[in-house]
Amino acid sequence: MSDLLKRITINPRQCGGRPCIRGMRIRVSDILDLFAAGLTAEQILAEMPDLEANDLQAALLYGS
Repeated sequence: MSDLLKRITINPRQCGGRPCIRGMRIRVSDILDLFAAGLTAEQILAEMPDLEANDLQAALLYGS
């Protein structure tokens, strides 16, 4: 579990200090919003090819 959370980064100079995935400008909240909108993991990965399946798991874990 802790390995997954290492994928979440918080940098005050990036995305307003909001939690992001692996230092990219993809916020955890963006991923959670896509899940809330009904997208599947496969659809999110197709829409955001820089993400990996473990990134999605990390976002869900962080948001829980």
